[in-house]
Amino acid sequence: MVDLSKLPLNAGLGLKPEHYDDALACSKDGLWFEIHPENYMVAGGPRLTWLQAFCDKFPMSFHGVGLSLGGLDRPDKEHLKRLKYLIDRFSPTQVSEHFAWSKHDNIYFADLLPPPINEASLNRIVAHIEETQEYLGRTILIENPSLYLPVAGFEELPHIYVEAAKRSGAGLLFDLNNIAVCAANVDLPYQSWLDVVPGDIVGEVHLAGSSSRTIKQEVVLIDSHDAPISELVWQIFEKFIDKNGVKPVLIERDDNIPTFDELLAERDHAAELMREFSQKATDV
Repeated sequence: MVDLSKLPLNAGLGLKPEHYDDALACSKDGLWFEIHPENYMVAGGPRLTWLQAFCDKFPMSFHGVGLSLGGLDRPDKEHLKRLKYLIDRFSPTQVSEHFAWSKHDNIYFADLLPPPINEASLNRIVAHIEETQEYLGRTILIENPSLYLPVAGFEELPHIYVEAAKRSGAGLLFDLNNIAVCAANVDLPYQSWLDVVPGDIVGEVHLAGSSSRTIKQEVVLIDSHDAPISELVWQIFEKFIDKNGVKPVLIERDDNIPTFDELLAERDHAAELMREFSQKATDV
């Protein structure tokens, strides 16, 4: 079995600069934080000082967005070098990346795009994950992508995502908003993910909000992380923990950032659902 996260079996928050003071002063039981390491790939200065302060007080998860594991190119050596430096310096409890691509021929795209769904693509992604894990000297988690268009073979995306983790020895970061987005945009039912994703290799769960946009007279659900978590995602979360038990859960918010207390309220709601499930399981 893959070596999964040692994060608390509780809910955490994505760390935002606007919240550094409030977040560092927070004393909620089981609280942990997640950062994008790309935001801290600097030579020095206040960002690294802030990061050290949080790593000294809280369990931390590093959630990468720039390795483009699903692309044609091998993981960028300079990016891996910078990532490893941060990991070695700050010793995060967990490290994760995306089952997606964002770079091709040295052109970078401001998105996390789903890889082709075929055997050649699967083999390539597995090789990229293995190379990353070998370089970093640790197991990583990989996050499922969102779909906005029905790419060829999209029905098999849950299977190829799980297979990539099993072949590479990685764990899974299961984003429940992404599967709600897939259900809305390409009619890939969220239940098909819940049926396929094995809880024993899920090391972290993400919850986030989305927004609707009309593009060429079609309504598209965007994984925008700019709104409160939807009722549907909360329902999916309850189904997930009912089947798999509690896992470390992260509340994501990357735009229209509310106050720290508002985010903390979402975090507390997730933590309460987890406590209720754990108590129910104990009573049975």
